[in-house]
Amino acid sequence: MAANRPAFWQQRSGWALLLWPVSLVFLVLSNLRRVCYRLGVLKSRRSPVPVVVVGNIAVGGSGKTPVVVWLASALEARGWSPGIVSRGYGRKDDAIRIVASGDTPASVGDEPRLLAQLTGVPVVVGADRAEAIRHLLAACPAVDVVISDDGLQHLAMARDAQVVVVDEQVLGNGWLLPAGPLREPVARLGEASVLVVHGRVSDKLMARLPDVPQVSMTLDGTHFEAISNRAERRLAADFAGRRVHAVAGIGRPERFFDQLCAMGLDVVPHPFPDHHEYVPEDLAFEPGEPILLTEKDAVKCAPFAPADTWVFPVSARISEAALQPILDSLDRHGRQAA
Repeated sequence: MAANRPAFWQQRSGWALLLWPVSLVFLVLSNLRRVCYRLGVLKSRRSPVPVVVVGNIAVGGSGKTPVVVWLASALEARGWSPGIVSRGYGRKDDAIRIVASGDTPASVGDEPRLLAQLTGVPVVVGADRAEAIRHLLAACPAVDVVISDDGLQHLAMARDAQVVVVDEQVLGNGWLLPAGPLREPVARLGEASVLVVHGRVSDKLMARLPDVPQVSMTLDGTHFEAISNRAERRLAADFAGRRVHAVAGIGRPERFFDQLCAMGLDVVPHPFPDHHEYVPEDLAFEPGEPILLTEKDAVKCAPFAPADTWVFPVSARISEAALQPILDSLDRHGRQAA
């Protein structure tokens, strides 16, 4: 479980039961808000180009960032010119801005900085996503499709397709906030264009998933790259017989640790909360023992990481079948615009 999620969210325990009545209030307010948008009492702003949201229904990381990277690459391969908008969680101000090469995670957020680095497409950060899209299109007129990193619940932003990442561990006890980790009920998945299922899913959850297109996702990594020189690479076998310190401040750090252990490494896990602001002391371990980081953590630790620090790049393996419902939605947008 993520280091910053309450333990009781994983089970329908005493604390969860005490908070369950409050979750009913949350559900009523959430449904009322959705009805207001549906009836036009609250307005959604539509973009002149199609918008694809990649999100989830729970608090905590489910693997959205690799999906955004995969989607940007897949759309580019088919002749589209994507741009990305993101909230920029954890940055120091709320100004809408395009991510530049010299920006730090503190100024634009760790995930937007990583997305700009991995995709090479323009990325704009801003809490008001509809306004961020306007800024993106003004700055980069060649963009003809927008990918929203998260924002599934940001109903002020109209969207043409919704890619929802499902990770059963992140869904926890299946109850809404604050009794559980869900921001929306499982029934909300029925509005998805496609469900990307990350990891194993129990028969119980599978029976609850709606009848919408589903594909599985795995995160594949084959090597490690030196944080000071990404061209320098090592394999897991190069760390044989050495204790390694695995550091992760992501939604589910245990997934990173388990993956390293499965590669035969002697791992000392160091979990931190998602979006953790690292300081040099966080990487102060025994001399001679390598440090392994996720890419998301590496963008924040690069300025002060010790020499023997290595990054584990992963990529999402997703069936091409996931793309067709999205392309169909983009095609419908084009017909409507015409």
